[in-house]
Amino acid sequence: MQHGTGRAPPFNEPKLGVMMIFSLFRKKNANQRIVERQYAHLTSAARQPYLYEALDVPDTVMGRLEMLSAVLILYFRRTRASATSGQEIAQQIVDAFFQDIDHSIRELGISDVGVPKRMKKLAARFYGRLEAYAAALEAGDRAALAGALKRNIYPDDGDAAPSMQGLADYLFAAEAHLTALDEISVETGDAQLPAAGPAA
Repeated sequence: MQHGTGRAPPFNEPKLGVMMIFSLFRKKNANQRIVERQYAHLTSAARQPYLYEALDVPDTVMGRLEMLSAVLILYFRRTRASATSGQEIAQQIVDAFFQDIDHSIRELGISDVGVPKRMKKLAARFYGRLEAYAAALEAGDRAALAGALKRNIYPDDGDAAPSMQGLADYLFAAEAHLTALDEISVETGDAQLPAAGPAA
């Protein structure tokens, strides 16, 4: 439509803004089942009993959050090389992760006023872990990854904390497994981590 003509658009003329909104809504809705399936795979991987029974992750709220963060970081690293659809799914999983945290904080009785501040702090911690773990993984430095895991999972224990070398070894194996997955697995929400255990 030209400006200044005063002509109203005919009924059959596309209204681009409205069409874009509905297109985005349909895409997000279509992705919902894929996102839910993929998020379920990731949370299941983070809850494997072996991680807590043999690899020194504390079976506490914060321990489980740390483990889910580590699993998500591996997943995000895999999807950074994916096509647009894979990256869109990854972004929606980020959103689901933080919505989960928000819900958990509210269930713990944190007031509505205190939630945003707590969420901002947790988000900063998550992206700090992403940076530290990614640097160690990129360098192939298992000792550096174990050190970062130890600092984050046992921040108050110092030298008395477990070495976390077993967990670092598992995360390296899991990253190699994810890297080898085809794009169909990513795009359909079927990207899964290997089982944690002696064979991992």
